[in-house]
Amino acid sequence: MKDELSERLGSEVLSFRQLAGGASKEAWAVDLADGRALLVRRAGVGVIHRDTLTLEQEFHVLEAAVAAGVRAPRPVVYLGEIGGREAFAMQRVEGETIGRRLVRDPPASLPLELAEELAKIHSIEPLPFLPHGGAIERFYDELDSVGEPHPAIEYGLAWVRERLSSEREPTFVHGDFRLGNVAVTDQLVAVLDWEFAHVGDPVEDVAWPLVRAWRFGVDDRRLGGIGDVQPYLERYNDLTGRNLTLDELRVWEVFGNVKWAIGCLTQSRRHLNRQDRSVEYAVLGRMAAEMEYELLDLIGHAP
Repeated sequence: MKDELSERLGSEVLSFRQLAGGASKEAWAVDLADGRALLVRRAGVGVIHRDTLTLEQEFHVLEAAVAAGVRAPRPVVYLGEIGGREAFAMQRVEGETIGRRLVRDPPASLPLELAEELAKIHSIEPLPFLPHGGAIERFYDELDSVGEPHPAIEYGLAWVRERLSSEREPTFVHGDFRLGNVAVTDQLVAVLDWEFAHVGDPVEDVAWPLVRAWRFGVDDRRLGGIGDVQPYLERYNDLTGRNLTLDELRVWEVFGNVKWAIGCLTQSRRHLNRQDRSVEYAVLGRMAAEMEYELLDLIGHAP
């Protein structure tokens, strides 16, 4: 792998090491003789959701994001296959990315910075290869692929389907905008992991960091364990003129729990079917019950 990287990057690789984290992609910190510090994003064995972008598509999404002024790593070169798996190189950014560490002492500016980056993300011109709409049907199909009954998740899907608005203009959507997918110092440095980008309702992104799983134990701060929802929502609305409501966010928060529950189940299948044996994937399968409880509780308290 070292020799392949040196050839494709046009400079000798002095060091490379795999970084922790990443459920479906590998991240390698690479230092080159010409002084560049890069991160190589490389495919894993499987994917979380069926509509996951290829790494070549994700590379082009990053190009579009940077061109739109989004704080994102600058893509350097699409590498093709490295060690038999697709990969690309991008700028290596500094900052903390581990959610459970970020919630301990988040910068006060972070909630509003998240809103500001989302406003820019939703202004990106959708690329022609991005998946469009059909979120409910897609997740029904993914749940069916699990091959076992999950009535709470099916109820959540039905509840959301009855309440989703079809009137809002679809936009570019990041698809996984939350703590854990941002790099932070004393401010937000970069938005990471664009593999689930698609065209859909922008409320999906705005509500995703509200999901309890992304609060990392700090449940009294409903926005990602770092702050209150109202200032974040007001900033986003001021910048976009979309006038999203808290009721809309609740519906998409329920859907977020549905999505992550299904994601946990499909990842556990990678372990159970011996595609990629992993204790982490096995544990994720059990975590789906937490999302089932959460979505039922949200529905039970909905107006």
